[in-house]
Amino acid sequence: MTIRAVVWNENVHETHNAVVGKLYPDGIHGAIAAALNAGGGITATTATLQEPDHGLTAARLAETDVLLWWGHAAHGDVDDAVVERVAEAVWSGMGLILLHSAHFSKIFKRLMGTPCNLTWREAGERERVWVTARNHPIAAGLGDFFELENEEMYGEPFGVPEPLETVFISWFQGGEVFRSGLTYRRGAGNVFYFRPGHETYPTYFDANVTRVLRNAVKWAHNPAARVQDVTAAPNVPIESALEPLEQRGQKLHAAGEEGFR
Repeated sequence: MTIRAVVWNENVHETHNAVVGKLYPDGIHGAIAAALNAGGGITATTATLQEPDHGLTAARLAETDVLLWWGHAAHGDVDDAVVERVAEAVWSGMGLILLHSAHFSKIFKRLMGTPCNLTWREAGERERVWVTARNHPIAAGLGDFFELENEEMYGEPFGVPEPLETVFISWFQGGEVFRSGLTYRRGAGNVFYFRPGHETYPTYFDANVTRVLRNAVKWAHNPAARVQDVTAAPNVPIESALEPLEQRGQKLHAAGEEGFR
């Protein structure tokens, strides 16, 4: 089975900053998609903020097994209706991978229900990414750690809910640490946050980083059929109960009235 991945990127830095544009001539989304396509078992396409519906129509999401999301400068420009559409797709079973500054994206905050805030510093310092879950599929093929010579620092405290698993913890040259690889389950969807990926550094050409991304896509993929009407809250009338049942007490709503909003 080939996993269908979509790499979403706001595509702002690449088009407005010469340094980023030179480093990622096909966009960060293009570099990530190329890495995923080179690994086998994954077919990756791209979508950007500038496209109608940000490239994430209901039909596109219905055909997406795993969505990867990179954002930074334009979180507020993402349409709320698209955010809800993506959230419902995750709840129904689509995998979601949040990259670097996507910790502050609308969709991550929507799914986490917390501020998702952190400390940061842009100094191009060394990041040592430690594997804290050796047998986790996302860490397959890695050693005990890998290093990125230049990265932006993210530091604790990280304002997110307690994860299901902490796969990676990063140490930075300035002394801070950060939970840089976290897994969650939201509805039927698998969610992974992965910290490295500042736009002015060649992080997405690093072999260890691309290995993590390929592993994460395979981990996040849910092969089961999507849950339908994932936000529905239907009333089950007495006559439809599995066991015989009689009305006891007063009913708040008359027959035919909507009972749950």
